[in-house]
Amino acid sequence: MKLIIGTRGSALALWQARHVASILEKSHPLVKVELVTIKTQGDKILDVPLAKIGGKGLFTKEIEDALLERRVDLAVHSLKDLPTELPEGLRLAAVMKREDPRDAFISRDGCKMADLLPGSRIGTSSLRRKAFLLHRFPDLEIVSIRGNVDTRLRKIETENLSGIMLAAAGIVRMGLADRITQYMEVQAVIPAIGQGALAIETRVDDPEVEDLVATLDDPATSLCVRVERSFLQRMGGGCQVPMAAHCTSTMEGIEVVAAVVHPDGNPMIADSYRGPSNGESVGRRLADVLLEKGAVDILKEVLTDNWEPGPRTDII
Repeated sequence: MKLIIGTRGSALALWQARHVASILEKSHPLVKVELVTIKTQGDKILDVPLAKIGGKGLFTKEIEDALLERRVDLAVHSLKDLPTELPEGLRLAAVMKREDPRDAFISRDGCKMADLLPGSRIGTSSLRRKAFLLHRFPDLEIVSIRGNVDTRLRKIETENLSGIMLAAAGIVRMGLADRITQYMEVQAVIPAIGQGALAIETRVDDPEVEDLVATLDDPATSLCVRVERSFLQRMGGGCQVPMAAHCTSTMEGIEVVAAVVHPDGNPMIADSYRGPSNGESVGRRLADVLLEKGAVDILKEVLTDNWEPGPRTDII
């Protein structure tokens, strides 16, 4: 049996797709996996900050179209890129065990965040990271940078940056963990929804493929990202909105931290939950708490007055 995986063409995306392919071929000796690279809108537009492009599915839509058109059999995504609402006919079939979910700071000269001089220039592609950084370090200058991992590393020199911040998982997967100067604490810079986890997307009418990829699912990670995604869905936001929620498993159940931050760093509306898992409802209830505490005003300013909270429904 041949399986075709749809993936973006970046070095990190290809590493992730090959990782999934390797596991599938080892687990199912009769299965041969082929990769098909697909360029998404987010890959084509490199000179505009992600937050200004707008829309959802910047790094997934074209791959999902190929899946629906049966040009590929499954898709491998960084889960943080996958919108909470999937196209009709597709489903999130598996969530793999999470890599380190934290953000990482790579410094030009080995200096940690707390020791940076006022006015130091930090590069990132994420409005979320910008907002959290300015909340804690208001004297920094945050510079928007785009591109793959290697490109962003080069921009430390070409853009005269004191450092860059990006997801630790991608750095680790690319074998560049030795470049990391500092891992940011989750409470200081809350990771993006689903950060560090890989998502396997399939068609709902393809039970054979679903059965093959079911073994890739990690139940603990899957539970946590469902909680995070239910928070995001209720907040009515996408991956380029300055909000975040991160869930971890505990002996008692789960612990969740969440916040909405103004892009300038203040105000920040935050809360947390620790207790029984109680499924995805935890994420929705935490979102409601933040909305009641004033997050509505921030979201309407960032997303315009047309913003509305999402439904109180389960993530599929």
